[in-house]
Amino acid sequence: MSDPQPALRWYFDFISPFSYLQWRKLRAIARERSIALVPVAFGAILAAHGNKGPAEIPGKREFTYRHVLWQARREGVELRFPPAHPFNPLAALRLCVAAGNTPEAVDAIFDWIWTQGQAGDSIEALNPVVAALGVEIGAIGSDQTKAALRANTESALLAGVFGVPTLSIGNELFWGNDAHDFALDALQHPDWLEDPEMQRLKQLPVGVQRRA
Repeated sequence: MSDPQPALRWYFDFISPFSYLQWRKLRAIARERSIALVPVAFGAILAAHGNKGPAEIPGKREFTYRHVLWQARREGVELRFPPAHPFNPLAALRLCVAAGNTPEAVDAIFDWIWTQGQAGDSIEALNPVVAALGVEIGAIGSDQTKAALRANTESALLAGVFGVPTLSIGNELFWGNDAHDFALDALQHPDWLEDPEMQRLKQLPVGVQRRA
């Protein structure tokens, strides 16, 4: 009997253009096998780790935007930034949860914000997507939806997620759109992660630590 396929979970936030780029690649995989799509609040994950997002650091912000646009063009993906960034993604995240976290919902919301370059920072801005998905407005702001999003974010933190997008293959985490090929390689050849040097990295000593 062959070993069962490892569970796949994908943690993402609509504020992240790198999440958009990886989703364009994951859609094909999602048609072939089950992937749990897990929208999370990236800001809460950053806060839990005491980190800043790349868009919060002067200099790094412009570089990140140019880098993601370059990646999109290299991958042949249409990408247009929304009117302002960073923006508050809670409305988009809650819409996704209220719509059942389906591939269709994820696709529609990413398309609105990152393909069409539309605002996604409020229910009003997202109204065309809400209507297309057939979601009741009241469900988006319900206590149940808010609690589900918090639970998603907490589960991501418990799993060790520190950034988005992150693809979880079993217990292994692969962070970032640029790690997509690494993740696919690990998915197809799981024994590769048992390589002695890979295992040694888990116990590699810290040589020096910066003082706060």
